[in-house]
Amino acid sequence: MALLLVKFDLAKRVKLAQGLWLLYWLSVMGGILIFSMGLFFKIELRKRSEMMDNNESHFVPNLLILVGLAACGINAFGGKVCHDSLDTAKFARWKPMVKNYLCGCFAFCIILFITALLCFLVQVSLHFALAEGLKNGMKYYKDTDTPGRCFMKRTLDMTQIEFRCCGNNNFRDWFEIQWISNRYLDFSNDEVK
Repeated sequence: MALLLVKFDLAKRVKLAQGLWLLYWLSVMGGILIFSMGLFFKIELRKRSEMMDNNESHFVPNLLILVGLAACGINAFGGKVCHDSLDTAKFARWKPMVKNYLCGCFAFCIILFITALLCFLVQVSLHFALAEGLKNGMKYYKDTDTPGRCFMKRTLDMTQIEFRCCGNNNFRDWFEIQWISNRYLDFSNDEVK
């Protein structure tokens, strides 16, 4: 069983501590990557917040930021414990809490798995929120004079240029709405109506 008492001589303990120290610091890099992805995702969503249908879309980036910070903290602490375990005098103060720390790491791994599952499941609702927001944004594309919607045209144009797309599903979406502002149309002309 994994929790039974195991005795290591000094050479094996040094190798184990060095290997675990390296793994902990690689995990810190993984935490930094998760934190960075959360920040990037939050910035991208904020840039396109006018086109999002709801405000619950920030759940995923906030969760990634929180988990990334927790991973950095937990794994940096584990790296410190592994580094101190090379010196028997320093390791004596960590020895009583190692079992609790390992249980906490196991619980964090479960939380990390649940977070990954939630991110995967929220992807569908985020897709629908963006699709509905794009549809609404296309409706308000012509309203550059309306307060609160004055930057919608620019945001939608820049998004479609950046992602090289047109419309919500395809370019035919633009034929279903009036996207030219009324101030540029001559309603006295019969062809306009």
